[in-house]
Amino acid sequence: MTTPPEFLAAPSLRAVLAALPNARIAGGAVRDALAGCAVADIDLATPEPPDAMIAALRAAGIRPIPTGLAHGTVTAVVGSSSFEITTLRRDVETDGRHARVEFTDDWREDAARRDFTINAMSMDRDGRVFDYFGGMDDLAAGRVRFVGDAATRIAEDYLRILRFFRFHSRYGRGEPDAAAVAAIAAAAPHLARLSPERIWSELKRILAAATPSEAVHLMEALGVLAVALPGGADPAALDRLLAHAAPPDPLLRFAALSSDDPEGVAAALRLSGAERYSLIALRDAPALGPEVDATAIRVALADWPREALIGRAWLAHGDHAAIARIEATEAPEFPLRGRDLAAAGVAAGRTMGALLREIRAWWLAGGCIADAAACRAELARRLGGASVA
Repeated sequence: MTTPPEFLAAPSLRAVLAALPNARIAGGAVRDALAGCAVADIDLATPEPPDAMIAALRAAGIRPIPTGLAHGTVTAVVGSSSFEITTLRRDVETDGRHARVEFTDDWREDAARRDFTINAMSMDRDGRVFDYFGGMDDLAAGRVRFVGDAATRIAEDYLRILRFFRFHSRYGRGEPDAAAVAAIAAAAPHLARLSPERIWSELKRILAAATPSEAVHLMEALGVLAVALPGGADPAALDRLLAHAAPPDPLLRFAALSSDDPEGVAAALRLSGAERYSLIALRDAPALGPEVDATAIRVALADWPREALIGRAWLAHGDHAAIARIEATEAPEFPLRGRDLAAAGVAAGRTMGALLREIRAWWLAGGCIADAAACRAELARRLGGASVA
């Protein structure tokens, strides 16, 4: 690069680089800086072993946290900023999921264990880039290529199959690398060896890309979706959602892509409780179409989160006008509470619960218009005519 990227000027990063003069920026930050993308997390690598790294940071007044000493990783905390710093490594043994590593002081050897050439570059404090495997050319060409032999890199960690699609969807242009495609097709069945959590994490990142459709169709063609996504997938449904210009919400896109029962796929991929609830709501919420009236929207908002109704509309028809009406309608709130029934002399328990549900059903049937006074009047009527204050 002719001009060092702006992030190198950050005082917190400069302090860490001053404490560890042999360290370099590694991986994603270098890739994104070269691609003209925003740089988020900044990771560093250094030839110093962890104990020497910790001592140097402490001597500079920087707090080191030993977050992964077995893999040579220390987190340096400078004010509100933190940086992961890892000692250069080489793989000694891999099993498709985990690696046993040894430390090294050879930058090229460390770069050789990375997954893709665009992730194997490093940068010093002056912005000089060290590129041992043609990552800069690949990035410029929109080519995601494994470092060295693709089959070997994949066999070291089968999650790299999904990582390929994540990076291809963001940085790739044109035909994907032929060697990568062949190796992925051969290794796809091994994805079943990975934990569901790791698979789900990568699927979300793939679906978060600006245009994930090409990557998803390639995943289907190579047999990856059949292993990674339990119960089947429908890439055409994802295409339709993307054609509607729906928000780039990974869970919404996943709801379109997955053709399995949401509860089953949520259990299989071990989604969080919140993700499971949202996925089920996207299936069960009513699909409010272009002709829906204001009353039906109010009633739906009384029973469903607005996000679920909007997402269901995107999945069902993608009508922007209908979605705008859902967004603009105020969600009604049932005005009676248990304390209102208690004040009317209704004892707590099943009777109170049943009566609340009955009056709420009456309120819903009337379009959620009745206010607190009207609901109390209905309560009084159901109690035999006594007035309710």
